[in-house]
Formats: sequence, C-alpha cells, structure tokens
Amino acid sequence: MSALLTRDEALELYYYLRLNRSLEELLVRLFRQNKVFGGIYGSLGQEAISVGAAYALGPGDWIAPMVRNIGALLVRGFKPRDILTQHMARLAAPTQGKDSGSHFGDLHVRHVVSPISMLGDLIPVMTGVAMGGRYLGQKIVAMTWIGDGGSSTGAFHEGLNLAAAQKAPFVLILENNQWAYSTPVTRQVPVRDLAERARAYGIAHHVVDGNDVAAVLGVVREAVAHAREGCGPVLIEAKTMRMLGHAQHDAAEYVPPEMLAYWKTRDPIARFEAFLKENHWGDPQTLQTIHARIEGELAEDLAFAESSPLPPPELAEQGVYCEGCHAVEPQWRRDKNELLPPQSAAKAAWAVDDFGDLAGKPAGTPSGPVRR
Repeated sequence: MSALLTRDEALELYYYLRLNRSLEELLVRLFRQNKVFGGIYGSLGQEAISVGAAYALGPGDWIAPMVRNIGALLVRGFKPRDILTQHMARLAAPTQGKDSGSHFGDLHVRHVVSPISMLGDLIPVMTGVAMGGRYLGQKIVAMTWIGDGGSSTGAFHEGLNLAAAQKAPFVLILENNQWAYSTPVTRQVPVRDLAERARAYGIAHHVVDGNDVAAVLGVVREAVAHAREGCGPVLIEAKTMRMLGHAQHDAAEYVPPEMLAYWKTRDPIARFEAFLKENHWGDPQTLQTIHARIEGELAEDLAFAESSPLPPPELAEQGVYCEGCHAVEPQWRRDKNELLPPQSAAKAAWAVDDFGDLAGKPAGTPSGPVRR
C-alpha cells in the first residue's frame, strides 16, 4: 500500500477521512437538537470511497456526488461551513437556505454537479459532461457514484450504455454497501459482484475493497488514466457496509448484528490509522495535531453557521429561473474549425467487418458461461 502514496498524501487522506466522520457526527448532534432541516444520510464506514475516489482526480475533472459523499465535497475544496449552513438552511449556505441537504455544487471553480434525488440519473448527466469536455478539447474525466440499489434503475443501464458506446471519459463508482434501504443485495441482484454488469457494455471494470482508502485511490487513479487516454468508461465496485440506517429515522433493525460486528472490524479509518503507524508516518503527536486541527475548524465553522441568519421570505421567489442572470459559455481547448467542414467531413458509410454474423460459431453456441 505504501508504494502508492507519499507520506504527505497519506496524512492528507487521513485528515479528510477524519474530517468527513467528525463533520457527520456533528451533523447528527445538530439533528437531535432540531437545528438541522431535513434528513442526515450518513456515510459511517464508507468514508474511504468518497475520499479516495475524489482524491484521484485532477483539478479540471468533474464530479457529481450523492448525498453520502460529503467526503468528496471536502476533497474538492468545500469547507465544513458550506455543509453545515446547507443542512441548517442558513442564508450563508451555497443555496442560500433553499435546500436543506447536500444538493449543491459549483460549476465554475470546483467542477461539482449537484446531486439528483432520482438515483441513477447522474450517470447519463455525467456521461454528457464527459462527452462535452472531450468535444471542447478539455481532456477531462467525469465521475459520479451510485449505490447497489441505484444500479438496478433504468438510468444506470441507459447511461452506462451511452458512455460505453461513445467511449466517454467517465468513471462510475458503485458503492455496494450491502443494503438498498432495507433490501439486501442478494435479494435484488443475481450476481455476487455488481461490477460484472460492465461486461454487458464491453467496458473495463474492477472490484475494490471500499474500506481501504489507499486501494480505492490506486484503482480509481488507474481508471481515470484509462478514461483520460480515450479508452472508454470504467465501472468500479467498491465493497463496503452502511453502518447506520438509511437516514436518522431508520434504526436499521433489519441488519443482522453479526454483520455489523464483522464490518466494524474493517473500519476504514482505524485500518488506515494502523497503516500510518506501521509505516512510521503517524506517530501519536502527528495524529493528535490533525485531530486538533479538525476540532478547531469544526468549532469555528459551527459558530459561523449558528450565527448566520435564516433566509428572508422575499428570497423564495429569487433564483428559481435563470433569465440572463449569468452567462454559460463553452471553454474551448481546441480549434473549433476541427469540428466544422471541411476538417470534420467524413464518408457517410459504415464499415461492418463481419456483417453481424455468428463469425463461424454454430447456431446455439453460448457466448459465455452458462449459470445453472
């Protein structure tokens, strides 16, 4: 694992993992004090996927997190105060108090697309972002996340098929956290590894230990390089466990206690902390300095959030529709003439090598392993 990381990278990853967890613990306390509007969709036990995947991207790349990917927002440069004011519906929030969850982004600086509540719909959207970046000559990669339950939606398959057909520079992280609300994976999908679904679209796929942040970082870095070089999209299944209920209202009594006990021993932060100590990168004083930094940042940002006013009533009618309020201009990184005739001219003819035949296979030959 240490060959994949420098000491500075490892300590920065640890900072983000700890900040992710501490921030969510703070949000839970605020929720119980009735200071949070809406729900809290925690990522306890899943932090390594958000942090490791986002850390693998370049500054010009694009992400679209889901509501459990607060760690990715932190890596991309959002501060705890952005997330606190957002959940507390304050005027200083990224949406000025109009949304009480993680539905916010930044299209201009951080390249973050807001979450879409209809799970799976971010996949065709981010495929479009990836294709648009390529069209403009930007050499970017787009990435989003989906859960095991969301991988059964039509948008998942439609978007992934489009990305595959277009060889879009797109990476999809499938967080297999074992439960689609209260439905176990084994009751919704007839395969053990959800990454196997990539075979249907002829794209690269990987399975990774989602509770090992260095492993996640390594696999996603490889996938990003693959996509950036024009080799097509990549599906990565990160196996993990949702250690809390679906949200604060859900006690998760349907989860066998033995299952939670097993995954507790695989906690991503405890494992990475042990790794730091084994490599002499995380002595007690170094780790304590990081903990103190996080504690100070959260205290300062919480004070900011609590002192921020609620939005005034007249704000409700503002910002609903864009009528020339801001310009949306393409950022070209190539000569536009490449996309215009005569440079873009091509023969209107398709070459089909085998005419779609069985290519010498006798009728009835299976194309893959037969499962019985």
